[in-house]
Amino acid sequence: MFYTRQQSYCIGSIGSVVWKKTLMDMELEQKQAEIIDELVRRASTCKGEALLPIIIEATSHPSLFAFSEILALPNVAQAIQQLPPCHTFLFVFGNASRIPQLSPDQILKLKQLTVLTLAESNKVLPYDTLMAELDVTNVRELEDFLINDCMYAGIVRGKLDQLKRCFEVEHIRESSRFNSRQD
Repeated sequence: MFYTRQQSYCIGSIGSVVWKKTLMDMELEQKQAEIIDELVRRASTCKGEALLPIIIEATSHPSLFAFSEILALPNVAQAIQQLPPCHTFLFVFGNASRIPQLSPDQILKLKQLTVLTLAESNKVLPYDTLMAELDVTNVRELEDFLINDCMYAGIVRGKLDQLKRCFEVEHIRESSRFNSRQD
């Protein structure tokens, strides 16, 4: 029997809810695990400023959104404690003088993580809230970002409701805060 990359596999169920993964999802997860393992291996041998390129690489990587393995390293945790907490895109730009300058890839990642953070606590995200949090000036730009940079990236799945001016979240990717300290 041959399977396509889109073939779904049942991975568990509770009652009438069935979780399915495609072979493509499993391949992506395997590749992400390999990338994280390599970053953890490299980071475990560094201290202080030598960690910066590895942290930049991790936070800039287009398919990494969970950082718990890297954060579990004592040397990384110690280095991160010296930075102010960064929870959302809006927070970072309100505190730009206290945070190292971000690359365009890191700015994109921070916007994606902002959507993920908001989606974890709200299943309906008003466009006005998203536009304010992401510093987006119009609905077209917001919808393009949600479709191209969030849904296609597998961060969230949902429906854009132009009449109600909201994004209805159906699924969110499992995440791990890069910096989970409280303010």
